[in-house]
Amino acid sequence: MNRSVRNIIDGYMRCRMLTIGILCFSLGCSLHAQNRKPQQTDSRIHLIHSDVLYKTPRDPRAEILVGNVKLSHEGVFLDCDSARFYREDNSFDAYGHVKMVQGDTLSLVGDSLFYDGFALQAHARGEVVLIHRKSKLTTNKLDYDRVYGLGMYIDGGTLYDADNVLTSNWGQYSPSTHEAFFTDNVELKNPKFNLVSDTLYYYTDTERAKIVSPTNITTSDGTFVYGEAGDYDTKQAKANLLNRSYLIKDMRKIVGDSLHYEKETGISEAFGNVILTDDENLCALKGGYCWYDENTGNAMATDMAVAMEFSSPDTMYVHGDTLRMYTFNLDTDSVYRNLYAYNHVRMFRNDVQGVCDSLVSLQRDSCTYMYGQPILWNENQQVFGEEIRVYGNDSTIDWVHIINQAMTIEQVDSVSYNQVSSKEMMCYFTNGEIEHNEAHGNVYVVYFVQDDSTIVMVNYSETTELHLYMKEKKMDKIWMPAAKGMFYPAIDVPHDRRYLSSFAWFDYIRPKDKDDIFVWRGKDAKNILKTTEARQAPIQRLDILKNNKQ
Repeated sequence: MNRSVRNIIDGYMRCRMLTIGILCFSLGCSLHAQNRKPQQTDSRIHLIHSDVLYKTPRDPRAEILVGNVKLSHEGVFLDCDSARFYREDNSFDAYGHVKMVQGDTLSLVGDSLFYDGFALQAHARGEVVLIHRKSKLTTNKLDYDRVYGLGMYIDGGTLYDADNVLTSNWGQYSPSTHEAFFTDNVELKNPKFNLVSDTLYYYTDTERAKIVSPTNITTSDGTFVYGEAGDYDTKQAKANLLNRSYLIKDMRKIVGDSLHYEKETGISEAFGNVILTDDENLCALKGGYCWYDENTGNAMATDMAVAMEFSSPDTMYVHGDTLRMYTFNLDTDSVYRNLYAYNHVRMFRNDVQGVCDSLVSLQRDSCTYMYGQPILWNENQQVFGEEIRVYGNDSTIDWVHIINQAMTIEQVDSVSYNQVSSKEMMCYFTNGEIEHNEAHGNVYVVYFVQDDSTIVMVNYSETTELHLYMKEKKMDKIWMPAAKGMFYPAIDVPHDRRYLSSFAWFDYIRPKDKDDIFVWRGKDAKNILKTTEARQAPIQRLDILKNNKQ
């Protein structure tokens, strides 16, 4: 054997013996590490097992671990196929089927992982899965900080929690606090709803989402909820939202400074500058507080409450301390509503205004009932009585029925008024103007006769029935049966013939515009009507009648 070949063989044998020696030494260290109990103050990474350990000149500071590699560090255990272990740096790079476990509630798996024992930082790459109790976070790149107990991704990730699936471009999750933070194209999918936002907090222990940016929530039945701040309980489908949040169902929308919504009951409660609109039926409710049931269409408003009906070009505004709206046959072609207004009711439309204590408006009957000192105005016409019933036709007044202590007054000038009082009265309208009045029972009339707009005579009459006709907004003619009365010169009419005993001109009460309906002004005490008591004939007993006949 030549000398060069022998030198090569000797070199190979020396290298092999050195490698065997290193392996034996490392195996001894591994067995020693298994038998030694780690101290609580020990911050070093420990090698528990490796099938093979060797070193290479290409990376002399690393121990190359191959096969069933197990490492531990301060309560965290790591398994992988292979690793580069840097003892001096207290770190390692792990490859292949990497799994890091902390306790019995947290695990992290990935294709590769770098771990820094001094900084307590783990950087996982590949198909990364972080599992904490029932929650699972998947991504391609995850940085986990053990100091703060925080996992973070920046290239897209997905969190699976119960029925919720949350995705975003950037996010972080804290297992210790159960808090997840997502930003940039955030989406939360659930079989019952879908949530889209730019920034969102989510809590896995309660399954609640904290809303901190413009957020859209769409439920499976088409309900749409918008909010910029607040929270959403994904388990119970309850929302508490701030900053002019709103909800839309079909063609109905409720918006307020704050909004509470429960999907299971369909109940919404809004506070602060609330507006509930129904674009399909052209009506709305406003107030400081509003309650709405989307399943029945029923609603209630208080605190500067106002109902608006805008089916015609001119909107009707109705105010009351409390407004209630009841809906029937919802989501059908025969839907209709009833409105109830309680206490200090005032209403305004350019062609008609009204005041009363309470009001009931029945849409199907096209009738509005006014109770409690009701007054109604139409231009220079005023009517009042114990009860007023207003019958409509396509959002315009068709006729008005005044019951008990009925009186209609037409202003002629600042001191002259045509007046009719009776037990019962009907006023018929055409194109929004009074055209014909009927009065029945104890009728009293004061009528100012004019010649070229100059008052020349005053007629005072008493009769049982009256028909009064208007033309061009002025009294045109009067018909009555046999009447008792007299004509007086305009300059010499007695006061009790110029004004009926029940005369009162309530211009100081009349709403001036849609904002004035919130300012309550009641009648003067002397003009308050005393309700007429209903009288019935006594029921006669048969035995008394029999005795009387005998």
